[in-house]
Amino acid sequence: MLVVKSVGPVKVFKMGRDLLPGKAYYFTSAYLVDGLLVDTGSPRQKHEFLKALENTPIHTVVNTHSHEDHIGANRALSKQGVEIKAHPKALPILRNPSLLNMGLYRQFFWGIPEPSDGSPVGEKLETENFSFQVIEVPGHSPDHIALYEPSEGWLFCGDAYVGGKDRAYRKVYRPKQIIESLQKMASLEISYLFPGSGTIYKDGQEKIKAKLEHLTELRDTILELHRQGLPPKAIARKVVGREPFITWLTFGDFSALNLVECFLKDFAS
Repeated sequence: MLVVKSVGPVKVFKMGRDLLPGKAYYFTSAYLVDGLLVDTGSPRQKHEFLKALENTPIHTVVNTHSHEDHIGANRALSKQGVEIKAHPKALPILRNPSLLNMGLYRQFFWGIPEPSDGSPVGEKLETENFSFQVIEVPGHSPDHIALYEPSEGWLFCGDAYVGGKDRAYRKVYRPKQIIESLQKMASLEISYLFPGSGTIYKDGQEKIKAKLEHLTELRDTILELHRQGLPPKAIARKVVGREPFITWLTFGDFSALNLVECFLKDFAS
């Protein structure tokens, strides 16, 4: 599934994985403005996405990070002469996506990206009409960046902001960095927040601050229960309840237990 709409001069491509007819799940997105494309979706939606881009001038792709659902059309666009840019830590993964160590569920939902070559994005990115600051926002992944256009107040943040309450993490998530990245983004004047989910927020700054409040409360609760002597499994049951469905769907790659252990690793040492 692919939905295309515009927010001012920004064209939004929201993609979902079709599991049942007319029913899409697990959304990702790409954004196009002034010839700059932020992310390229997942391999599963590549052909539909490329068809939607036909006859559209694109000079540069910037990947917010190297996860498969953000780099899916990199190679195809590179073959068309589009320059690919990303954080330096992302470039080896773009060249060799097997470094993602994708489990079967990720291959099923998103597909396996083709290798692509890229170059470091630098600290600033200029288009004909806009100037974007490149902001490092690790935590979800070590190579994560956001693009901020200060005169417009646009923040393209990939998965550095994920809406809702966190109930399950992968073991590689770093909550301390996630919180620090959210604090960095919360200090910006934001008119529109463009996250990786494709759900756009006009009250982006408030959304980020609410997420910060949730994560700091979650951190404090986990640490207090840890001080009381509860083991991680018991803490997970207290703060989340039963393991969420995503735990079983991802064969334990995402879990409430991982969430608790990530917070303890970052904050209890």
